[in-house]
Amino acid sequence: MSTLFHSVRLDEDKCRGCTACLKRCPVEAIRVYDNKAHIIDERCIDCGECIRVCEYHAKVAHTNPLEDIKRFAYPIALLAPSLYGQFRHNTNTAAIREGLISLGFKKVFDVARGADVVARAVQRKLKDKNRPRPLISSACPAVTRLIQARFPSLIPNIISLRQPMEVAAAMARREAVKEEGINPKDVGIFFVTPCPAKMTAINSPIGHETSQVDGAISMMEIYGRLQPFLMHTKVKPEAAPFTTKGMCWAAAGGEIAAVEPRNSISVDGIDNVIRVLEEVENHMIDDLDYLEGLACLGGCIGGPLIYENNYLARNTLDNVRRAMEEGLNQPGREAPLPPQYLHFDRAIPEVDSMKLHESIAGAIERMEEMNRILATLPGYDCGSCGSPTCRSFAEDIVRGLFDESDCIYVLKDTLKVMAQKMVDIAKTRRE
Repeated sequence: MSTLFHSVRLDEDKCRGCTACLKRCPVEAIRVYDNKAHIIDERCIDCGECIRVCEYHAKVAHTNPLEDIKRFAYPIALLAPSLYGQFRHNTNTAAIREGLISLGFKKVFDVARGADVVARAVQRKLKDKNRPRPLISSACPAVTRLIQARFPSLIPNIISLRQPMEVAAAMARREAVKEEGINPKDVGIFFVTPCPAKMTAINSPIGHETSQVDGAISMMEIYGRLQPFLMHTKVKPEAAPFTTKGMCWAAAGGEIAAVEPRNSISVDGIDNVIRVLEEVENHMIDDLDYLEGLACLGGCIGGPLIYENNYLARNTLDNVRRAMEEGLNQPGREAPLPPQYLHFDRAIPEVDSMKLHESIAGAIERMEEMNRILATLPGYDCGSCGSPTCRSFAEDIVRGLFDESDCIYVLKDTLKVMAQKMVDIAKTRRE
């Protein structure tokens, strides 16, 4: 029984077994049998692509309801910069922060502040001449889990820095304790999340034992609660407590713009990330210093728990940035953060999602059997068998999940042979 936490889950009552999610999953983590979709825990990276394509809303993201903030005496909203891109006609960041206070939070802390701290730490890492090339950003947990499961040879390339969400949470807790004189245990930090992968990263941290964040609330839910406040309440503009560079991490290329490495690329969209990582793994890209990989098209503003179209959200963020640059002064540099809140404290482990057998001999035997079966399959990758491709179907057969006759084309050919045999037998008896 798997003990892995996953935010992406299946509502079996709504699932029709239609195979839409099966065909879209970028890591082939879904199978369909008994007329229902099933998620392979070891392969799922919680990217949320299945949530986007399911017409029946059977794939859902498990996040915390807003009411969970009542469990803490001093709840803090950890505001992802992508939230500022959700309200098309609003460039007043103070109004959004005030709106979160109206929902019951005692304090609002911007993740963009944590992003500023992480950006400077990345710059320091890039000065190390002995670093692996390229260094790969750890900001997107879905990409980090993708590397764990599918590109384990690239794990050493992942920069050993915590996500801006984690760094901002540590900063928020320290600031609240210092300013309010409260017990750290009374502080509850809730991230307003654009994606399910962040919820998974909170419950199953990568590179550190425990998360500084106590929960994650879907940005879709927060949007619905904030919209009436912004429509009917006027809030005086104030200087944003973060820089425009920190805010730009919400969109693809934002981290690169903040860090300013010499040779770097920003790749968004999980399929594009996979293609680039394949080239890196095959040493086709050796001259890069830094790789920013984001699972969602457009970056976090394109997350599956986002309300606004990611292109419009990017335009809104640009308007917010211009308003900040033309208006009040931006804040100075954040105070240094103790290393234990910034750096990884443990190695990132591999995830055995592709292992065919515990022993090498057993794996070789299964691989040979898999190739034999694959040679008999039509190669249509239709998904009607319940596996996403013919290759994955052959693998599922050797694992004992399916039988060759589950392929409708193999079954059709088998029935033809059987029918011909029956005809031949009938002819023989008549003679």
